[in-house]
Amino acid sequence: MTEEGTDMAALVRGAEDDDPLGALLALSRLRREVERREAVAVRRARTAGVPWVAIAAMLGVSKQAVHRKYGGRFGRA
Repeated sequence: MTEEGTDMAALVRGAEDDDPLGALLALSRLRREVERREAVAVRRARTAGVPWVAIAAMLGVSKQAVHRKYGGRFGRA
Protein backbone atom coordinates (compact mmCIF):
# COMPACT_ATOMS: atom_id res chain seq x y z
CA MET A 1 0.00 0.00 0.00
CA THR A 2 1.53 3.30 -1.01
CA GLU A 3 0.75 6.40 0.99
CA GLU A 4 -0.94 8.04 -1.97
CA GLY A 5 -2.92 4.93 -2.85
CA THR A 6 -4.15 3.96 0.59
CA ASP A 7 -7.53 2.29 0.29
CA MET A 8 -9.62 3.72 3.12
CA ALA A 9 -12.41 1.19 2.60
CA ALA A 10 -9.95 -1.68 3.03
CA LEU A 11 -8.64 -0.12 6.24
CA VAL A 12 -12.17 0.27 7.61
CA ARG A 13 -12.92 -3.36 6.77
CA GLY A 14 -9.67 -4.36 8.47
CA ALA A 15 -10.72 -2.49 11.60
CA GLU A 16 -13.62 -4.93 11.86
CA ASP A 17 -11.27 -7.93 11.73
CA ASP A 18 -12.11 -10.81 14.09
CA ASP A 19 -8.45 -10.88 15.08
CA PRO A 20 -8.02 -8.07 17.63
CA LEU A 21 -4.38 -7.48 16.67
CA GLY A 22 -5.31 -7.25 13.00
CA ALA A 23 -8.07 -4.78 13.89
CA LEU A 24 -5.65 -2.67 15.95
CA LEU A 25 -3.13 -2.61 13.11
CA ALA A 26 -5.82 -1.52 10.65
CA LEU A 27 -7.02 1.19 13.06
CA SER A 28 -3.48 2.49 13.48
CA ARG A 29 -3.03 2.70 9.71
CA LEU A 30 -6.46 4.29 9.32
CA ARG A 31 -5.63 6.94 11.93
CA ARG A 32 -2.37 7.84 10.13
CA GLU A 33 -4.16 8.04 6.79
CA VAL A 34 -6.93 10.25 8.18
CA GLU A 35 -4.29 12.55 9.72
CA ARG A 36 -2.43 12.72 6.41
CA ARG A 37 -5.59 13.51 4.47
CA GLU A 38 -6.66 16.10 7.03
CA ALA A 39 -3.31 17.87 6.67
CA VAL A 40 -3.69 17.92 2.89
CA ALA A 41 -7.20 19.37 3.19
CA VAL A 42 -6.05 22.03 5.66
CA ARG A 43 -3.17 23.01 3.37
CA ARG A 44 -5.55 23.28 0.42
CA ALA A 45 -8.01 25.34 2.46
CA ARG A 46 -5.29 27.73 3.64
CA THR A 47 -3.94 28.05 0.09
CA ALA A 48 -7.47 28.97 -1.01
CA GLY A 49 -7.59 31.66 1.68
CA VAL A 50 -9.96 29.91 4.08
CA PRO A 51 -9.57 31.41 7.57
CA TRP A 52 -8.48 29.30 10.53
CA VAL A 53 -11.84 29.83 12.23
CA ALA A 54 -13.70 28.19 9.31
CA ILE A 55 -11.26 25.27 9.18
CA ALA A 56 -11.63 24.80 12.93
CA ALA A 57 -15.43 24.79 12.66
CA MET A 58 -15.34 22.05 10.03
CA LEU A 59 -13.00 19.96 12.19
CA GLY A 60 -15.05 20.54 15.35
CA VAL A 61 -12.18 22.10 17.28
CA SER A 62 -11.21 25.59 18.40
CA LYS A 63 -9.38 28.01 16.15
CA GLN A 64 -6.48 27.86 18.59
CA ALA A 65 -6.32 24.05 18.43
CA VAL A 66 -6.23 23.91 14.63
CA HIS A 67 -3.75 26.77 14.43
CA ARG A 68 -1.52 25.09 17.02
CA LYS A 69 -1.60 21.83 15.04
CA TYR A 70 -1.13 23.25 11.53
CA GLY A 71 -0.15 26.91 11.85
CA GLY A 72 3.57 26.25 11.78
CA ARG A 73 3.26 24.12 8.67
CA PHE A 74 0.87 26.20 6.62
CA GLY A 75 1.17 29.64 8.17
CA ARG A 76 -0.82 32.53 6.84
CA ALA A 77 -2.49 32.45 3.47
